Amino acid sequence: YIYHPYIRGTKKMANSKNNLILVSTLLMLLQLHFTPSKAAIKGGYWYSESGLAVSNINPSHFTHLFCAFAHLDPNTNKVTISSSDSSQFSTFTQTLQAKNPSVKTLLSIGGGFGPSLAANFSRMARQANTRKSFIDSSIQQARSNNFLGLDLDWEYPSSDTDKTNFASLIKEWKEAVTKESRTSGKAPLFLSAAVAGSDQITPLKYYPGKDVANNLDFVNVMAYDLFTSEGYPTVTQPPAPWNNPRGQFSAEQGVTEWNKTLGVPLNKLNLGLPFYGYKWSLSDSNKNGLFAPAKQGLGAVKYKDIKNVAAQVVFDSTYVTNYCFKGTDWFGYDDTQSISAKVVNAKQKGLVGYFAWHIEQDSNWALSQAGEYIQNCIYPVSYTHLRAHETSLH
Repeated sequence: YIYHPYIRGTKKMANSKNNLILVSTLLMLLQLHFTPSKAAIKGGYWYSESGLAVSNINPSHFTHLFCAFAHLDPNTNKVTISSSDSSQFSTFTQTLQAKNPSVKTLLSIGGGFGPSLAANFSRMARQANTRKSFIDSSIQQARSNNFLGLDLDWEYPSSDTDKTNFASLIKEWKEAVTKESRTSGKAPLFLSAAVAGSDQITPLKYYPGKDVANNLDFVNVMAYDLFTSEGYPTVTQPPAPWNNPRGQFSAEQGVTEWNKTLGVPLNKLNLGLPFYGYKWSLSDSNKNGLFAPAKQGLGAVKYKDIKNVAAQVVFDSTYVTNYCFKGTDWFGYDDTQSISAKVVNAKQKGLVGYFAWHIEQDSNWALSQAGEYIQNCIYPVSYTHLRAHETSLH
């Protein structure tokens, strides 16, 4: 999900196993010859209730920043912005472009606020007149607040009827944006959607893949929360693995399904990166690896708070995840190593880019820099160069 309860000093292991993992990862990097892509996306969501002021965002690490969230009024089916958010939303683009004139800003509508909001989206999308209310008001909100695009975060369509209506909604949205651009003389608004990243979260069959490909500029695949401490409280897990030798669900499997099964081109898919992890309490502090016995799951934890624990950090190249432990405290999450490796994999697979949920949870922009560094590479990465960069992040 894109909304979580928590959103509402690290000491590296220097053993031979980790050195072998690092060397093997670097060998993979050495084989890649990245080519520059003007369309490459380095995205991040800013959540208005996170406590991070817009003025404190460093937009130099991003090409696209998403302002979350505008709301769907269930009575009028119009897009609204709460009075508490109106000031920061209205100056979001101006504030960020003062620091990075090329950054693209999008207004994100919806969020992972549970079944009632999903039902509101479902009702809105059922009829042409209610879809028009949503579409027209979304464009008005984007233009009046100087956003350059709109992002649909309907979590989640859950029936064949929803699938059909989702298709109608985004098709009519695209037509309206194109018409408005001709009338206003302004560049068309970007259109994107945040979508489930795995059948582990919700059945992907209820997304109209061909219509998504034809009407949206890109899609943010939320390839995280696959294995949470609430869902798996008795065994530690990699919450957002790129690979999963033990089972079906992984980030790689999710983006492959979006491409192969749903028919969305890879160059329209962004890989979701979680800037948070999950905490477990170990049953035995000496059994502290992946899939170790746990007494209980303790919920989501921001990356910055995990770093403050000063725990012992391990990078697992098989699952492409990090975890750390201190006593019986155990955290599964993404650190700079797994973020870098995931972006390498996404580039190698042909994805257009990545996005983060959400940027306030970063620690001094370390994860943002790690993703940006790999995405910007237009040459083979050397062992010395990457180690120097890794050192600079800590």
